[in-house]
Amino acid sequence: MQFEVWAPGAGRVTLECDGVTRAMERDGQRPGWWCAEAEARDGSRYGFAVDDGPVLPDPRSRRQPDGPDGLSAVVDHGRYAWRAEWAGRPLPGAVLYELHVGTFTREGTLDAAADRLDHLAGLGVTHVELMPLCPFPGRHGWGYEGVSLWAVHEPYGGPEALKRFVDRAHERGLGVVLDVVHNHLGPSGNYLPVFGPYFTDTHHTPWGVAVNLDAPGSDEVRAYLVESALAWLRDYRLDGLRLDAVHALVDTRACHFLEELSTAVDTLAADLDRPLFLIAESDLNDPRIITPRAEGGLGVHAQWNDDFHHALHAALTGESQGYYADFARDPFAALAKTLTRGYFHDGTWSSFRGRGHGRPLDRSRTAAHRLTGYSQTHDQVGNRAQGDRLAALVSPGLAACAATLTLTAPFTPMLFMGEEWAAGTPWQFFTDHTDPELAEAVRSGRRREFAAHGWKEEDVPDPQDPATRERSCLDWSEPERRPHARVLDWYRRLIALRAEHPDLTDPDLADTRVAYDGEARWLAFRRGDVRVVVNLGTEPAQIPLGGRPARVLAAWDPVEAPGPGGVLRVPGESSVVLAQE
Repeated sequence: MQFEVWAPGAGRVTLECDGVTRAMERDGQRPGWWCAEAEARDGSRYGFAVDDGPVLPDPRSRRQPDGPDGLSAVVDHGRYAWRAEWAGRPLPGAVLYELHVGTFTREGTLDAAADRLDHLAGLGVTHVELMPLCPFPGRHGWGYEGVSLWAVHEPYGGPEALKRFVDRAHERGLGVVLDVVHNHLGPSGNYLPVFGPYFTDTHHTPWGVAVNLDAPGSDEVRAYLVESALAWLRDYRLDGLRLDAVHALVDTRACHFLEELSTAVDTLAADLDRPLFLIAESDLNDPRIITPRAEGGLGVHAQWNDDFHHALHAALTGESQGYYADFARDPFAALAKTLTRGYFHDGTWSSFRGRGHGRPLDRSRTAAHRLTGYSQTHDQVGNRAQGDRLAALVSPGLAACAATLTLTAPFTPMLFMGEEWAAGTPWQFFTDHTDPELAEAVRSGRRREFAAHGWKEEDVPDPQDPATRERSCLDWSEPERRPHARVLDWYRRLIALRAEHPDLTDPDLADTRVAYDGEARWLAFRRGDVRVVVNLGTEPAQIPLGGRPARVLAAWDPVEAPGPGGVLRVPGESSVVLAQE
């Protein structure tokens, strides 16, 4: 078997494989690369030593059986016998479900999560979006401090468990999306700087020096990230990738990294003859990210739309701190703008940033499904000091209104695990750092951050306390109990309506029409022949829908169809979906 590693500054590189050490030779065709032949099989342990330093894991390791600091292991992807025949499932018309493997079940493994896939299929979602799976220190964590971008966190079950999960999902008609982190790597177990210029101090990010996308040596770093992405899609038969915080991918080259990545993914989709897609998390409100390359964009297929979330959250809760301030001034107007124009900040002043932000979205050429809409995500829940979900902040009726808006809005909807039954468990920030100094730095930094926003330090959960993770695990007895069962039925009905009524998956963003009364706290919008009405006020509202007859498709509380005058009476904190004849 041939082993290879990129170490452009090294004078000597050795391979250790199954206890035998071999000198590696420079590759005459690829500057900076070193190669060696050695007998190996699936599971063989190996690593590389640079200039007689310690033996370190392979930067392109497919498996880390002993965690980020241990030796790598050979993975023979051909050994797994795939069961499901899978033609893929495209993004248009999708309903995404964000899932954290470590807390979706108490066991915290991919196999245990796979045992719950019937719940997701019955819910009606189309794709499971897994939070990051790359190896990270300890057993439990969010996964955003991972290393070894080809490998699967061993406590989750390793590579074979991910294949079993994907197989079982595909057997149930569910696509699988993986959250990948290209903007930084974890501080612990990150040995990439020993091998080459994977990072540059030319740019800085919230996590320190930036990944090297445009400095000397960046060709190989970009290839490292692109090839990792393609490996997930090809070797594990994934259907898409969610790209974490692409605004932190600082790249001054003429061809942006995202364009290079989207080109490679589209080429692989054509080769595999099945749809593949990329969803970016972006704070830029820049439509060029999701504009096709042929039209001068970067070609990413969709992006998270935080503006919709912020407007909805401000309207539901009245919160106005931090970035909610811009939306809380007139939340119903903000919500109406996002429903019809995608972005709220499209060149407008942002008080949170102290500057103008964003640029307008061209609704004539941007399909609505290219924006992902949600009322909750791991960020928006977990980055609250106590990890409180929306259901802990508002009444069941208002939570149902949030579901109604999310699942009938023009965007690709996404749910955060457990919200479909108004889970009573929080989802808090937790870590399991093995380095005591790093653990204390994270603990104290988290408390300082929230103290600056008015929280008492003692009220912020200790990320390193195992009880913090335990509190964050879903309680799977809840969906069968009141009031959770009612909420679950409502989500199922709303998702079914999306499948039954093509107007609810119409990609024409410009076709949405909105009316609202901010003082009375109601909002109504039209998508084709479907009308959606939410009353966020505590008192019943009389809402004019026009003269066309309409029938009720779904209602949180019992309502009668509008009479001859077209006026619909909606109870307080309730929502209705209607079809006009």
